Amino acid sequence: MINSISDTVVLNNGVEMPRFGLGVYKAEDGNEVTNAVRSAIHAGYRSIDTASFYKNEKGVGEGIRTADVSRDELFITTKVWNDEQGYDETLKAFQQSREKLGVSYLDLYLIHWPIRGKFKDTWRALEKLYKEGYVRAIGVSNFKPHHLHELLADSEFVPAVNQVEFHPRLTQEDTRAFCYDHRIQMEAWSPMMRGRLFDHPAITSLAEKYQKTPAQIILRWDLQHDFVTIPKSVHEERIRQNANVFDFELDKGDMDRIDALNTNERIGPDPDKMGQ
Repeated sequence: MINSISDTVVLNNGVEMPRFGLGVYKAEDGNEVTNAVRSAIHAGYRSIDTASFYKNEKGVGEGIRTADVSRDELFITTKVWNDEQGYDETLKAFQQSREKLGVSYLDLYLIHWPIRGKFKDTWRALEKLYKEGYVRAIGVSNFKPHHLHELLADSEFVPAVNQVEFHPRLTQEDTRAFCYDHRIQMEAWSPMMRGRLFDHPAITSLAEKYQKTPAQIILRWDLQHDFVTIPKSVHEERIRQNANVFDFELDKGDMDRIDALNTNERIGPDPDKMGQ
């Protein structure tokens, strides 16, 4: 039973990662993202996920510095963007992200997308950063099994995390199976499909059954599939509401009902077409 916002998963290198965190994609740099980060930390969140592409690392860093918890209680993730990939380029991008965030180290650094011809050199840079202690864990985002197979062919470390689009319309069974077999923790971005399923009869009926919101039903479904999940919001009340998912559990039949909504529908790009 996952019963607390402080619950963690142990990654394949022994590092503990919170199961629940705040995503900040499209949160505006400055007061908006800073206040969202502070609100989340005040509500008990300890994981914050950003990326250089989001253009809000500076505001995230301000939220971290002005929150009422110490840095070592937090788990901070950022990602290297497509035009920053390559060995030397990634090392430079990491330093820029670290300076914007105002931290001496990162808890997790991810390759944002599997850019063909570059992601293996990018991974070598991440391995260097990991070995030198600048990052507690390294991983990837949006990697399909064939990308992971190619990466693992001559890598020194297995990615600790694969962050992918995951929601009831895109359940990623093949990727989940590969990552489970290789002890790569799955993490969900856009877990609520940007609200597109909130009025689906299967979701609304479960919301009524459990006396929860549609968002809470979907986020609980994420957690029971052993995903780390990082719902995005900049509204204090919604941030608190999203985290109110630890006092109930979906039964197997209801998990199956949500699983059955899968249509392999993406709202983001197909990783095989990104960067072409």
